[in-house]
Amino acid sequence: MSASKPCPACGGSHLSEIYRLDAIPVQSCILLDTEAEARAFPRAPLVLMFCGTCGLVFNTVFDLAKVDYASTTEESQHFSGTFNRFAQELAAEVASLYDLQDRKVLEIGCGKGEFLQELARQTGTHGHGVDPGFIPERLPGADGAEITFQREYFDPKTIAFSPDFVVCRHTLEHIPEVGTFMRDIAEVINDRGDVGIFFETPDVRRVLDEGAFWDIYYEHCSYFTLGSHARLFRRAGMDVTKLYLAYDDQYIIQYAAPAAGRPPLENEDDLDAVTALAAAFPAKVAEIRAHWTDFVRSRHAAGRKVAIWGGGSKGVSFLTTNGLEDEVARVIDINPFKQGKYMPGTGHRVSAPEDLKDTVPDTVIVMNPVYLSEIGAQLASMGLHPELVAV
Repeated sequence: MSASKPCPACGGSHLSEIYRLDAIPVQSCILLDTEAEARAFPRAPLVLMFCGTCGLVFNTVFDLAKVDYASTTEESQHFSGTFNRFAQELAAEVASLYDLQDRKVLEIGCGKGEFLQELARQTGTHGHGVDPGFIPERLPGADGAEITFQREYFDPKTIAFSPDFVVCRHTLEHIPEVGTFMRDIAEVINDRGDVGIFFETPDVRRVLDEGAFWDIYYEHCSYFTLGSHARLFRRAGMDVTKLYLAYDDQYIIQYAAPAAGRPPLENEDDLDAVTALAAAFPAKVAEIRAHWTDFVRSRHAAGRKVAIWGGGSKGVSFLTTNGLEDEVARVIDINPFKQGKYMPGTGHRVSAPEDLKDTVPDTVIVMNPVYLSEIGAQLASMGLHPELVAV
């Protein structure tokens, strides 16, 4: 199947449709104050196309005007000890590879600023973050000598300095015109050959392989594998210097340099394998959706209370994709800024873990298996031992 819109990464037209949803919430990390507001939250269709030329997966009907990242979004995972350790280890890796003492680091899409703060702590860098969703009061004292912020969308023309190192974590997947974005990166680097570049992006190969529909949502309009991620950079005239999967193989970690000439790394050669996974994905995702819908509804029909642990994007997608509402009694999240708020689409109220003592669940579905042991330990500490499963 071809599409009128070319691939935003390579301009290719060798495209095939692999997934379609008629209507999903246009934001999944947004905080809503009432159940009625959450249920009435806007929805839009999603149509994922696979580019057979470069391997990019993208939502061909994505409309950026429908997404407001300056609204009350809550994407932070830093309330988890597991995630914090991972971020600290990443900062330590950056520190081992680059001397950033008294250098200038630009983080594009810095979120609430936690990683930039950690990087400054470990390296002595002067950090500058750009993100429309940054909340100054969430990082007290950070807007000083070591870290400064621009609460706005990234535009190379508004960056008043030449960075020595560029960080971009969990932002590229939100960019529809990824080729244009790479040109913006090149502009902010300003032809310097000594700038380090570090990107972290979700890996779609796992999603294709597992049929992980809960990892597909509207804000994520661009999906990458190791190879398609690297090819995007090489097409922009940048060398890929280090490339691997991390966090239980969920995230792509890539380092790059503004130069061309180094040969591709071995793990960039994935196009044939990913093409096969993309072809098999429609059947795979239908199977997995049916499995989890039956899993939840059969337990509900048997009078068992089902809770899901994860009130962010994965939880929203898990519920809304399959139309699960009353079948799920509770949604739990450790992020205090999510608690008491309502999830777009289904209107589930996000509760704190302690609230499970009032409505003890028979089954808890964990939205990310990397947190399974952490969540199991927390439940056990409260004297709760439900059936615990991970998607």
